[in-house]
Amino acid sequence: MAGFVDSTVSDIDSRLKELKEEVAKLEAARSALVGSAARPARTSTASTPARSRGAAAAPRAAARKPGRPRGRRGGNTRSNQALELVRSRPGITIPQIAEVLNIEPNYLYRVMPKLVGEGLVSREGQGWHPAGNGASAS
Repeated sequence: MAGFVDSTVSDIDSRLKELKEEVAKLEAARSALVGSAARPARTSTASTPARSRGAAAAPRAAARKPGRPRGRRGGNTRSNQALELVRSRPGITIPQIAEVLNIEPNYLYRVMPKLVGEGLVSREGQGWHPAGNGASAS
């Protein structure tokens, strides 16, 4: 049994070596066609080389112009939604706001300081309150 396992592992290792060599050849061929420098293998993200080319990214952005830009609503929608939640639930925390808005909390760690800078909310401990303890909520 041990001999079978050893030979199978050896076969797998040699096949992996062949595949790695094939990947290196394909990446070199792709780099030659695309015109970018050869890079270490990064098979997890196919879009990474396109971003590094700079000029090639502009046509893709231009292709989106006729409609609404992807991922952007404009008008500070999330800021406005977070502000309304703070006004309706003084003391609400960022994780609670994120849960209600169904977004990741880390996004709100950028949004909330902007609202503080605009004088719309204030922070007390972990909770957020309308600026002036609710005076601006009316």
